[in-house]
Amino acid sequence: MSERSTGPGALEATDRAILRELARDGRCSFTELAERVGLSVSAVHQRVRRLEQRGALQGYTAKVDGEQIGLPLTAFISLTPIDPAAPDDYPQRLQHLPEIESCYSVAGDESYILQVRVASPLGLEELLRQIREAAKVSTRTTVVLSTPFENRPPAI
Repeated sequence: MSERSTGPGALEATDRAILRELARDGRCSFTELAERVGLSVSAVHQRVRRLEQRGALQGYTAKVDGEQIGLPLTAFISLTPIDPAAPDDYPQRLQHLPEIESCYSVAGDESYILQVRVASPLGLEELLRQIREAAKVSTRTTVVLSTPFENRPPAI
């Protein structure tokens, strides 16, 4: 039986195992990764390079503790256009605001949901003013009280 999956964008089982391990620990060495997936170090290195080239593996990031860097308040801000006929260019209008960590295009009443991180409620209030002014939208904000988990690896 072949190790290839079927369908568009399908990955071999070994490539999926490599992605699963890197999603759990992006800092593991090629030696550790090779041991975990049962390949030689050179074979893992080649596969990782191919996964990067095809875009299946898009990068490696560091997780930063918002409290430690003075940004303890996380919130989700839903954007709804004031004028439904206005152009859908909100990400471009808002990309200059570094407090916005993520921007999701969504289905439903809202057009986008932003994940933001700020220093205080006053900082959130100022950011909301800037968002409304730049994008000409109405907003609905949900403040995060605690985060039992986030950035879990996908079920690969």
